[in-house]
Amino acid sequence: MPELPEVETVTNEIRPYVLGRRIADVAVNWPGTVKGHVVDEFVAGLRGQTVTGVFRRGKFVVWQLSNGKRLLTHLKMTGSLIAAAAGGEPPPYYRVEITLDDGGKVFFRDPRKFGRMKLIDGDGVLDELGPEPLEPEFTPQVFEAILKKRKSPIKPTLLDQTLIAGIGNMYADEALFEAKIHPLRPADSLTPGEYRELHAAIQHILKAAIESKGASIANYIRPGGELGHAHFAFKVAHKRGENCPRCGTPLQRIVVRGRGTYLCPKCQTASPGNSRHEIRNTKQIQNSNG
Repeated sequence: MPELPEVETVTNEIRPYVLGRRIADVAVNWPGTVKGHVVDEFVAGLRGQTVTGVFRRGKFVVWQLSNGKRLLTHLKMTGSLIAAAAGGEPPPYYRVEITLDDGGKVFFRDPRKFGRMKLIDGDGVLDELGPEPLEPEFTPQVFEAILKKRKSPIKPTLLDQTLIAGIGNMYADEALFEAKIHPLRPADSLTPGEYRELHAAIQHILKAAIESKGASIANYIRPGGELGHAHFAFKVAHKRGENCPRCGTPLQRIVVRGRGTYLCPKCQTASPGNSRHEIRNTKQIQNSNG
C-alpha cells in the first residue's frame, strides 16, 4: 500500500498538472471508487470547480476546490493518479477520469478497486488523523508522549493513523530496524533514548524515501508512469532470508496483528521483560511465507 513517501511524491508530481486548472468534466467508470456518493452528485460537485491547492494529509492526496470542498483520494493497495496530455490514451483499469480545461486528464487507475475518492466539506475525515511525522511540531517529546500512553506493540502503534499520520508497514519496519527495536516491544516500554532514536529513524527513513520518489515494490506508479526507487535502500522490508546488513544474521518475516513484518532477530532483541522464547511463541507472531 502506498505510504507517506509515495503519497507525498504523487501529490508533488500531480500538482503542476492540476493546480489552477478548472475541472471541465468527470466520468466515473466504477461507482465503488466514489462509494458514499451518488455518482451524479459527485460529478456535479467537481465539474466547473478550479483546483486552488494540492497537498498531502496522512495517506490522502487532497485537492482544494474553489467551492470550498476538498477532493480526497486514498490510493489503498493498487491505486495511482496518472496524468495525461490532451488526447492521451487512458491507462488500463482506470476507474475515474477527470478532464481539465486545457484538455489534459487525470485518471484514477486502480486494478483491485480498493482505492477511494471522496468529496468533503472542510476537514472531515482529516480531523481524525494524528500529527504529521515530518512537521516541526512533531518533536521527540510529542512522539514519546503519544507512545507512553500505549501498551500495544510498537509496530501496530506506529501504524495507527489516529496517533501518527502517514507511517505504513514498510517504513515502520525500516525505522524499527534502524533504531534496533523489536516490533513487539510494548509502545510504553521504550527508554527515553530509544524514543529519541526511533523518532530520528522515522524522520530519516521517510525523508530519504521521499527523495527517492517512493518505493515501487509492487503496484506503485508515479503520475507520469515512472517508478520510485526507495526500495533499493531498504535494509529489512521485503528481504526475508537475506543477511542483515548490520550483523549478517538472516532476516525474518513474522506476522504482527495481521501485518507482514521484517526484522533482524539479533539486532532487534526482545524487551528486558520478555525472553526471546516468549516473543517467538506469542500468538501475535506467526512465521509466514512471503
